[in-house]
Amino acid sequence: MIMEDQPQTWADAATLIRARHRLPIALLGNALMRIAGGASAILVGLYLADLANRGAHVNAALVGTLGAVSFGAELLFGIPAGMLSDAVAPRALMTGGALLGAAATQLFGMTRWVSIFFLSRAIEGIGAAAGASPLLAHITDVTDRDPRLRARAMSYFELSLLAGLALGGLMGAQLWRIFHITAFATVAFAYFISAGLLYFGVAGSKGRGSQEAMAGFWRALHQPSLRRLAPVWLCVNAVVGLWLGPTLTFLLTEKVQGAQFLAGIFADQPERVGWLLLGYSLVFGAGVGAWSVILPRMSILRALRINLAAMLAVCVGLLLLNHSGGHSQAVRWVIGIASALCVMVESGFTPAALSLLAGAVGAQAGRGAAMGVYSVLLSIGAIAGSLIAAALGNQFAVDGLIYGTLAMAVIAMALLGRLQAMEVVDAAA
Repeated sequence: MIMEDQPQTWADAATLIRARHRLPIALLGNALMRIAGGASAILVGLYLADLANRGAHVNAALVGTLGAVSFGAELLFGIPAGMLSDAVAPRALMTGGALLGAAATQLFGMTRWVSIFFLSRAIEGIGAAAGASPLLAHITDVTDRDPRLRARAMSYFELSLLAGLALGGLMGAQLWRIFHITAFATVAFAYFISAGLLYFGVAGSKGRGSQEAMAGFWRALHQPSLRRLAPVWLCVNAVVGLWLGPTLTFLLTEKVQGAQFLAGIFADQPERVGWLLLGYSLVFGAGVGAWSVILPRMSILRALRINLAAMLAVCVGLLLLNHSGGHSQAVRWVIGIASALCVMVESGFTPAALSLLAGAVGAQAGRGAAMGVYSVLLSIGAIAGSLIAAALGNQFAVDGLIYGTLAMAVIAMALLGRLQAMEVVDAAA
Protein backbone atom coordinates (compact mmCIF):
# COMPACT_ATOMS: atom_id res chain seq x y z
CA MET A 1 0.00 0.00 0.00
CA ILE A 2 1.36 3.47 -0.92
CA MET A 3 0.83 6.10 1.69
CA GLU A 4 -0.22 9.66 0.87
CA ASP A 5 3.22 11.10 1.43
CA GLN A 6 4.83 8.54 -0.84
CA PRO A 7 7.48 10.30 -3.02
CA GLN A 8 6.11 11.74 -6.24
CA THR A 9 8.58 9.79 -8.34
CA TRP A 10 6.14 6.84 -8.43
CA ALA A 11 2.64 7.49 -9.70
CA ASP A 12 1.04 4.44 -8.12
CA ALA A 13 1.74 1.17 -6.34
CA ALA A 14 1.91 -0.82 -9.59
CA THR A 15 4.64 1.46 -10.97
CA LEU A 16 6.69 1.05 -7.80
CA ILE A 17 6.28 -2.72 -7.88
CA ARG A 18 7.42 -2.86 -11.51
CA ALA A 19 10.42 -0.69 -10.66
CA ARG A 20 11.37 -3.04 -7.83
CA HIS A 21 11.05 -6.04 -10.14
CA ARG A 22 13.35 -4.36 -12.66
CA LEU A 23 15.92 -3.42 -10.03
CA PRO A 24 17.92 -6.66 -10.55
CA ILE A 25 18.20 -5.80 -14.27
CA ALA A 26 19.53 -2.36 -13.41
CA LEU A 27 22.04 -3.89 -11.00
CA LEU A 28 23.05 -6.39 -13.69
CA GLY A 29 23.58 -3.56 -16.15
CA ASN A 30 25.67 -1.72 -13.60
CA ALA A 31 27.65 -4.91 -12.95
CA LEU A 32 28.39 -5.29 -16.67
CA MET A 33 29.40 -1.64 -16.86
CA ARG A 34 31.77 -2.18 -13.94
CA ILE A 35 33.07 -5.37 -15.55
CA ALA A 36 33.88 -3.37 -18.67
CA GLY A 37 35.47 -0.65 -16.54
CA GLY A 38 37.54 -3.20 -14.63
CA ALA A 39 38.66 -4.83 -17.88
CA SER A 40 39.57 -1.43 -19.28
CA ALA A 41 41.70 -0.60 -16.22
CA ILE A 42 43.52 -3.92 -16.52
CA LEU A 43 44.09 -3.38 -20.23
CA VAL A 44 45.54 0.05 -19.50
CA GLY A 45 48.02 -1.42 -17.02
CA LEU A 46 48.96 -4.33 -19.30
CA TYR A 47 49.25 -2.14 -22.39
CA LEU A 48 51.51 0.36 -20.65
CA ALA A 49 53.59 -2.39 -19.03
CA ASP A 50 54.00 -3.92 -22.50
CA LEU A 51 55.15 -0.56 -23.85
CA ALA A 52 57.61 -0.22 -20.96
CA ASN A 53 58.98 -3.71 -21.57
CA ARG A 54 59.51 -2.71 -25.21
CA GLY A 55 61.60 0.28 -24.19
CA ALA A 56 59.02 3.07 -24.06
CA HIS A 57 59.38 5.75 -21.38
CA VAL A 58 56.54 4.53 -19.14
CA ASN A 59 56.75 4.14 -15.36
CA ALA A 60 54.51 3.65 -12.34
CA ALA A 61 54.20 7.41 -11.86
CA LEU A 62 52.56 7.84 -15.28
CA VAL A 63 50.27 4.85 -14.74
CA GLY A 64 49.15 6.08 -11.33
CA THR A 65 48.58 9.58 -12.69
CA LEU A 66 46.34 8.18 -15.44
CA GLY A 67 44.28 6.48 -12.75
CA ALA A 68 44.00 9.82 -10.95
CA VAL A 69 42.80 11.51 -14.16
CA SER A 70 39.93 9.03 -14.47
CA PHE A 71 38.93 9.55 -10.85
CA GLY A 72 39.32 13.32 -11.31
CA ALA A 73 36.82 13.38 -14.16
CA GLU A 74 34.44 11.34 -12.03
CA LEU A 75 34.95 13.88 -9.24
CA LEU A 76 34.09 16.88 -11.40
CA PHE A 77 30.96 15.27 -12.84
CA GLY A 78 29.79 13.42 -9.70
CA ILE A 79 27.61 16.12 -8.14
CA PRO A 80 26.26 17.44 -11.49
CA ALA A 81 25.24 13.87 -12.38
CA GLY A 82 23.52 13.45 -9.03
CA MET A 83 21.68 16.75 -9.40
CA LEU A 84 20.66 15.84 -12.95
CA SER A 85 19.20 12.59 -11.63
CA ASP A 86 17.10 14.72 -9.25
CA ALA A 87 15.91 16.95 -12.09
CA VAL A 88 15.42 14.41 -14.89
CA ALA A 89 14.97 10.65 -15.20
CA PRO A 90 18.16 8.76 -14.29
CA ARG A 91 17.83 6.37 -17.23
CA ALA A 92 19.28 8.71 -19.87
CA LEU A 93 22.27 9.57 -17.68
CA MET A 94 23.12 5.95 -16.91
CA THR A 95 22.74 4.85 -20.52
CA GLY A 96 24.85 7.76 -21.74
CA GLY A 97 27.53 6.95 -19.19
CA ALA A 98 27.88 3.42 -20.53
CA LEU A 99 28.16 4.72 -24.09
CA LEU A 100 30.86 7.18 -23.03
CA GLY A 101 32.77 4.30 -21.48
CA ALA A 102 32.62 2.44 -24.77
CA ALA A 103 34.01 5.39 -26.70
CA ALA A 104 36.79 6.03 -24.18
CA THR A 105 37.95 2.41 -24.11
CA GLN A 106 38.12 2.18 -27.89
CA LEU A 107 40.04 5.47 -28.02
CA PHE A 108 42.76 4.30 -25.62
CA GLY A 109 43.62 1.27 -27.73
CA MET A 110 43.97 3.29 -30.93
CA THR A 111 47.09 5.31 -30.08
CA ARG A 112 50.38 5.54 -28.21
CA TRP A 113 50.09 9.27 -27.60
CA VAL A 114 50.19 10.21 -23.92
CA SER A 115 47.76 13.10 -24.49
CA ILE A 116 45.16 10.67 -25.90
CA PHE A 117 45.74 8.38 -22.91
CA PHE A 118 44.75 11.23 -20.59
CA LEU A 119 41.74 12.18 -22.72
CA SER A 120 40.48 8.60 -22.81
CA ARG A 121 40.72 8.12 -19.06
CA ALA A 122 38.94 11.45 -18.47
CA ILE A 123 36.02 10.44 -20.71
CA GLU A 124 35.74 7.07 -18.98
CA GLY A 125 35.67 8.82 -15.60
CA ILE A 126 32.77 11.02 -16.75
CA GLY A 127 30.90 7.91 -17.88
CA ALA A 128 31.43 6.26 -14.49
CA ALA A 129 30.04 9.33 -12.71
CA ALA A 130 26.98 9.30 -14.96
CA GLY A 131 26.25 5.74 -13.87
CA ALA A 132 26.91 5.58 -10.13
CA SER A 133 25.01 8.52 -8.60
CA PRO A 134 21.79 8.11 -10.65
CA LEU A 135 21.64 4.38 -9.87
CA LEU A 136 22.12 4.99 -6.15
CA ALA A 137 19.41 7.65 -6.29
CA HIS A 138 17.13 5.18 -8.07
CA ILE A 139 17.80 2.53 -5.41
CA THR A 140 17.00 5.08 -2.70
CA ASP A 141 13.67 5.79 -4.37
CA VAL A 142 12.72 2.19 -5.05
CA THR A 143 13.54 0.99 -1.53
CA ASP A 144 11.78 3.80 0.30
CA ARG A 145 10.08 2.58 3.53
CA ASP A 146 11.81 -0.78 3.27
CA PRO A 147 15.16 -0.61 5.13
CA ARG A 148 15.81 -4.34 4.79
CA LEU A 149 15.41 -4.18 1.02
CA ARG A 150 17.63 -1.09 0.99
CA ALA A 151 20.40 -2.85 2.93
CA ARG A 152 20.24 -5.80 0.54
CA ALA A 153 20.14 -3.55 -2.53
CA MET A 154 23.16 -1.56 -1.35
CA SER A 155 25.00 -4.82 -0.72
CA TYR A 156 24.11 -6.01 -4.22
CA PHE A 157 25.31 -2.66 -5.58
CA GLU A 158 28.63 -3.33 -3.90
CA LEU A 159 28.62 -6.83 -5.41
CA SER A 160 28.15 -5.27 -8.84
CA LEU A 161 31.30 -3.26 -8.23
CA LEU A 162 33.06 -6.46 -7.22
CA ALA A 163 31.91 -8.10 -10.43
CA GLY A 164 33.80 -5.39 -12.24
CA LEU A 165 36.92 -6.13 -10.27
CA ALA A 166 36.62 -9.90 -10.47
CA LEU A 167 35.26 -10.65 -13.91
CA GLY A 168 36.57 -7.41 -15.38
CA GLY A 169 40.11 -8.15 -14.31
CA LEU A 170 39.86 -11.71 -15.54
CA MET A 171 38.24 -10.69 -18.81
CA GLY A 172 40.74 -7.91 -19.45
CA ALA A 173 43.75 -10.15 -18.80
CA GLN A 174 42.45 -13.01 -20.93
CA LEU A 175 41.36 -10.74 -23.78
CA TRP A 176 44.84 -9.21 -23.77
CA ARG A 177 46.39 -12.67 -23.99
CA ILE A 178 44.15 -13.68 -26.89
CA PHE A 179 43.59 -10.47 -28.85
CA HIS A 180 46.31 -8.13 -27.59
CA ILE A 181 45.48 -4.57 -28.71
CA THR A 182 42.13 -5.60 -30.25
CA ALA A 183 40.90 -6.41 -26.74
CA PHE A 184 39.95 -2.75 -26.28
CA ALA A 185 37.23 -3.08 -28.96
CA THR A 186 35.76 -6.13 -27.23
CA VAL A 187 35.49 -4.26 -23.95
CA ALA A 188 33.80 -1.36 -25.74
CA PHE A 189 31.14 -3.81 -26.97
CA ALA A 190 30.50 -4.91 -23.37
CA TYR A 191 29.80 -1.27 -22.53
CA PHE A 192 27.16 -1.21 -25.29
CA ILE A 193 25.35 -4.22 -23.81
CA SER A 194 25.43 -2.54 -20.40
CA ALA A 195 23.77 0.54 -21.88
CA GLY A 196 20.84 -1.56 -23.07
CA LEU A 197 20.36 -3.25 -19.69
CA LEU A 198 20.47 0.05 -17.84
CA TYR A 199 17.98 1.63 -20.23
CA PHE A 200 15.44 -1.12 -19.55
CA GLY A 201 16.21 -1.68 -15.86
CA VAL A 202 15.63 1.93 -14.74
CA ALA A 203 12.51 2.52 -16.81
CA GLY A 204 9.73 4.26 -14.91
CA SER A 205 11.69 6.63 -12.71
CA LYS A 206 11.14 10.37 -13.14
CA GLY A 207 12.87 13.55 -12.07
CA ARG A 208 11.47 16.32 -9.91
CA GLY A 209 12.51 19.39 -11.88
CA SER A 210 15.48 21.74 -11.67
CA GLN A 211 14.19 23.87 -8.77
CA GLU A 212 13.56 20.85 -6.58
CA ALA A 213 16.97 19.47 -7.55
CA MET A 214 18.77 22.65 -6.43
CA ALA A 215 16.84 22.81 -3.17
CA GLY A 216 17.55 19.14 -2.57
CA PHE A 217 21.25 19.66 -3.22
CA TRP A 218 21.55 22.25 -0.44
CA ARG A 219 19.46 20.08 1.86
CA ALA A 220 21.76 17.13 1.18
CA LEU A 221 24.85 19.20 2.04
CA HIS A 222 23.35 19.97 5.45
CA GLN A 223 22.75 16.33 6.35
CA PRO A 224 24.75 15.74 9.60
CA SER A 225 25.41 12.08 8.77
CA LEU A 226 26.87 13.01 5.40
CA ARG A 227 29.19 15.68 6.81
CA ARG A 228 30.41 13.46 9.62
CA LEU A 229 30.88 10.38 7.50
CA ALA A 230 32.75 12.25 4.75
CA PRO A 231 36.28 12.22 6.30
CA VAL A 232 36.07 8.48 7.05
CA TRP A 233 34.80 7.81 3.55
CA LEU A 234 37.67 9.79 2.03
CA CYS A 235 40.23 7.61 3.80
CA VAL A 236 38.57 4.35 2.76
CA ASN A 237 38.18 5.55 -0.82
CA ALA A 238 41.86 6.43 -0.90
CA VAL A 239 42.47 2.73 -0.36
CA VAL A 240 40.30 2.09 -3.44
CA GLY A 241 42.59 4.31 -5.50
CA LEU A 242 45.66 2.64 -4.06
CA TRP A 243 44.70 -0.88 -5.08
CA LEU A 244 42.10 -0.70 -7.84
CA GLY A 245 43.93 1.67 -10.13
CA PRO A 246 46.36 0.43 -12.80
CA THR A 247 49.43 0.88 -10.56
CA LEU A 248 49.05 -2.52 -8.88
CA THR A 249 48.82 -4.28 -12.26
CA PHE A 250 51.92 -2.43 -13.41
CA LEU A 251 53.89 -3.39 -10.28
CA LEU A 252 52.85 -7.05 -10.50
CA THR A 253 53.80 -7.38 -14.18
CA GLU A 254 56.88 -5.15 -14.51
CA LYS A 255 60.14 -7.09 -14.76
CA VAL A 256 62.13 -6.16 -11.64
CA GLN A 257 64.65 -7.71 -9.29
CA GLY A 258 64.09 -7.18 -5.59
CA ALA A 259 63.36 -8.63 -2.18
CA GLN A 260 59.58 -8.20 -2.36
CA PHE A 261 57.72 -11.41 -3.13
CA LEU A 262 54.81 -9.76 -4.95
CA ALA A 263 56.72 -7.21 -7.06
CA GLY A 264 56.96 -8.51 -10.64
CA ILE A 265 55.46 -11.87 -9.65
CA PHE A 266 53.42 -12.03 -12.90
CA ALA A 267 55.97 -10.47 -15.24
CA ASP A 268 56.21 -13.64 -17.36
CA GLN A 269 52.46 -14.41 -17.26
CA PRO A 270 50.60 -11.09 -17.00
CA GLU A 271 47.23 -12.73 -17.67
CA ARG A 272 47.38 -14.21 -14.15
CA VAL A 273 46.58 -10.77 -12.74
CA GLY A 274 42.99 -11.41 -13.77
CA TRP A 275 42.86 -14.66 -11.80
CA LEU A 276 44.30 -12.90 -8.76
CA LEU A 277 41.62 -10.23 -8.93
CA LEU A 278 38.96 -12.89 -9.44
CA GLY A 279 40.06 -14.72 -6.30
CA TYR A 280 40.14 -11.51 -4.29
CA SER A 281 36.71 -10.49 -5.52
CA LEU A 282 35.17 -13.87 -4.74
CA VAL A 283 36.43 -13.57 -1.17
CA PHE A 284 35.26 -9.97 -0.91
CA GLY A 285 31.92 -10.85 -2.52
CA ALA A 286 31.36 -13.67 -0.06
CA GLY A 287 31.89 -11.17 2.72
CA VAL A 288 29.45 -8.67 1.20
CA GLY A 289 26.89 -11.44 0.81
CA ALA A 290 27.22 -12.26 4.49
CA TRP A 291 26.95 -8.59 5.43
CA SER A 292 23.72 -8.29 3.40
CA VAL A 293 22.19 -10.63 6.01
CA ILE A 294 24.00 -9.28 9.07
CA LEU A 295 23.81 -5.54 8.37
CA PRO A 296 20.00 -5.12 8.81
CA ARG A 297 20.37 -6.65 12.28
CA MET A 298 23.35 -4.59 13.51
CA SER A 299 24.12 -0.99 14.39
CA ILE A 300 25.71 0.64 11.34
CA LEU A 301 28.37 2.42 13.39
CA ARG A 302 29.35 -0.86 15.03
CA ALA A 303 29.60 -2.48 11.61
CA LEU A 304 31.84 0.32 10.34
CA ARG A 305 34.12 -0.06 13.35
CA ILE A 306 34.47 -3.80 12.73
CA ASN A 307 35.17 -3.21 9.03
CA LEU A 308 38.04 -0.79 9.72
CA ALA A 309 39.59 -3.03 12.36
CA ALA A 310 39.67 -5.83 9.81
CA MET A 311 41.35 -3.50 7.30
CA LEU A 312 44.23 -2.99 9.73
CA ALA A 313 44.61 -6.76 10.02
CA VAL A 314 44.65 -7.11 6.22
CA CYS A 315 47.56 -4.66 6.01
CA VAL A 316 49.57 -6.74 8.44
CA GLY A 317 48.82 -9.89 6.47
CA LEU A 318 49.82 -8.34 3.14
CA LEU A 319 53.06 -7.03 4.59
CA LEU A 320 53.94 -10.49 5.89
CA LEU A 321 53.05 -12.07 2.53
CA ASN A 322 55.12 -9.58 0.56
CA HIS A 323 58.19 -10.48 2.62
CA SER A 324 57.64 -14.25 2.66
CA GLY A 325 60.10 -14.99 -0.13
CA GLY A 326 62.31 -17.02 2.19
CA HIS A 327 59.45 -19.01 3.70
CA SER A 328 57.75 -22.17 2.56
CA GLN A 329 54.63 -22.23 0.43
CA ALA A 330 52.66 -23.59 3.41
CA VAL A 331 53.49 -20.47 5.42
CA ARG A 332 52.32 -18.28 2.55
CA TRP A 333 49.04 -20.19 2.39
CA VAL A 334 48.45 -19.67 6.11
CA ILE A 335 49.12 -15.93 5.79
CA GLY A 336 46.94 -15.73 2.69
CA ILE A 337 43.98 -17.54 4.24
CA ALA A 338 44.11 -15.43 7.40
CA SER A 339 44.24 -12.26 5.28
CA ALA A 340 41.32 -13.49 3.16
CA LEU A 341 39.16 -13.96 6.26
CA CYS A 342 39.95 -10.38 7.29
CA VAL A 343 39.07 -9.17 3.79
CA MET A 344 35.64 -10.80 4.19
CA VAL A 345 35.12 -8.89 7.43
CA GLU A 346 36.22 -5.53 6.01
CA SER A 347 33.95 -5.89 2.98
CA GLY A 348 30.87 -4.48 4.71
CA PHE A 349 32.08 -0.88 4.91
CA THR A 350 30.56 0.47 1.68
CA PRO A 351 27.07 -1.08 2.01
CA ALA A 352 26.95 0.04 5.64
CA ALA A 353 27.97 3.60 4.76
CA LEU A 354 25.55 3.76 1.83
CA SER A 355 22.70 2.47 4.00
CA LEU A 356 23.49 5.15 6.57
CA LEU A 357 23.46 7.86 3.91
CA ALA A 358 20.32 6.64 2.11
CA GLY A 359 18.43 6.37 5.39
CA ALA A 360 19.38 9.92 6.34
CA VAL A 361 18.42 11.47 2.99
CA GLY A 362 15.36 9.38 2.11
CA ALA A 363 13.45 9.27 -1.16
CA GLN A 364 13.11 13.00 -1.80
CA ALA A 365 14.62 15.68 -3.97
CA GLY A 366 18.26 15.75 -2.99
CA ARG A 367 18.78 12.00 -2.88
CA GLY A 368 20.63 12.17 -6.20
CA ALA A 369 22.70 15.12 -5.01
CA ALA A 370 23.61 13.26 -1.82
CA MET A 371 24.70 10.26 -3.84
CA GLY A 372 26.59 12.66 -6.08
CA VAL A 373 28.43 13.85 -2.98
CA TYR A 374 29.16 10.19 -2.27
CA SER A 375 30.63 9.86 -5.77
CA VAL A 376 32.69 12.99 -5.25
CA LEU A 377 34.06 11.62 -1.99
CA LEU A 378 34.83 8.38 -3.80
CA SER A 379 36.64 10.28 -6.53
CA ILE A 380 38.59 12.57 -4.21
CA GLY A 381 39.70 9.63 -2.12
CA ALA A 382 40.52 7.57 -5.20
CA ILE A 383 42.51 10.45 -6.71
CA ALA A 384 44.50 10.75 -3.51
CA GLY A 385 44.98 7.00 -3.44
CA SER A 386 46.12 6.90 -7.07
CA LEU A 387 48.64 9.67 -6.46
CA ILE A 388 49.82 7.97 -3.27
CA ALA A 389 50.19 4.75 -5.28
CA ALA A 390 52.15 6.62 -7.94
CA ALA A 391 54.55 8.07 -5.35
CA LEU A 392 54.89 5.18 -2.89
CA GLY A 393 54.70 2.52 -5.60
CA ASN A 394 57.52 4.18 -7.51
CA GLN A 395 59.59 4.40 -4.34
CA PHE A 396 58.73 1.24 -2.38
CA ALA A 397 56.94 -0.97 -4.97
CA VAL A 398 54.16 -3.12 -3.45
CA ASP A 399 55.27 -2.22 0.09
CA GLY A 400 54.37 1.38 -0.72
CA LEU A 401 50.75 0.44 -1.40
CA ILE A 402 50.59 -1.42 1.90
CA TYR A 403 52.09 1.52 3.83
CA GLY A 404 49.54 3.88 2.28
CA THR A 405 46.67 1.55 3.14
CA LEU A 406 47.81 1.18 6.72
CA ALA A 407 48.00 4.96 7.16
CA MET A 408 44.49 5.46 5.72
CA ALA A 409 43.03 2.73 7.94
CA VAL A 410 44.52 4.22 11.10
CA ILE A 411 43.23 7.70 10.25
CA ALA A 412 39.78 6.36 9.37
CA MET A 413 39.56 4.47 12.66
CA ALA A 414 40.36 7.64 14.60
CA LEU A 415 37.80 9.65 12.62
CA LEU A 416 35.14 6.99 13.13
CA GLY A 417 35.59 7.25 16.88
CA ARG A 418 34.94 10.99 16.59
CA LEU A 419 31.83 10.32 14.47
CA GLN A 420 30.47 7.90 17.06
CA ALA A 421 31.04 10.42 19.87
CA MET A 422 29.10 13.07 17.92
CA GLU A 423 26.20 10.69 17.33
CA VAL A 424 26.01 9.94 21.07
CA VAL A 425 25.93 13.69 21.86
CA ASP A 426 23.15 14.25 19.32
CA ALA A 427 21.12 11.37 20.73
CA ALA A 428 21.45 12.75 24.26
CA ALA A 429 20.39 16.22 23.09
